[in-house]
Amino acid sequence: MPRVRGGGWLRRALAALARNPMQAVSALGFAFCLAAGVWMWRAGLLSSREALQAFLAPVGPWAAALFVAFQAVQVVVPVLPGGLGCLAGVVLFGPWHGFAYNYLGICLGSLAAFGIARCCGRPLLYRMFPRALVEKYDRWAAEHDRFARWFAFLIFIPVAPDDYLCFLAGTTAMRWQVYTAIILLCKPFSIALYSLGLTLVAQRLLGLWA
Repeated sequence: MPRVRGGGWLRRALAALARNPMQAVSALGFAFCLAAGVWMWRAGLLSSREALQAFLAPVGPWAAALFVAFQAVQVVVPVLPGGLGCLAGVVLFGPWHGFAYNYLGICLGSLAAFGIARCCGRPLLYRMFPRALVEKYDRWAAEHDRFARWFAFLIFIPVAPDDYLCFLAGTTAMRWQVYTAIILLCKPFSIALYSLGLTLVAQRLLGLWA
């Protein structure tokens, strides 16, 4: 009997996820967030800031704490592009409080990522991220005398893969004090740019939360 072909891509995908469980967790988290976004759109929560805030009102002051916790976990186990989380903070809590909650959550998550990588070492990078990404930044990690400067620059600009870089830094000889100073001082610019820039795009171009 001839062998039925088909489904090979699915088997390969499942095998890849089995080799990299963290990517599987990220994929499931992204799927959940996508489903939640569709539900919010159908419920009218994406077209009105007031409706969205009224929906969250029963949570009370815990809303801010839950959002900070989500942003922190999002750095360690990324399920959404970081800019979308920053946009959510501004929409939910306004520009100033939203920026503060984004900053607090992302900094806490960045410190956690560094600590986890410091304990687990380089094998963790290959378990969590594509090999191509690891190899792309390896040459900078090898430049021990210049890595801190490269890291600070990449954290400052809003287009670098910040989550991966935080884990990568934990596998180098960078000291905790240096890493913490870079995160606290360089994160605000990229967070502010993501928060305000994506808010303008969502409101002016997409008509969301206008």
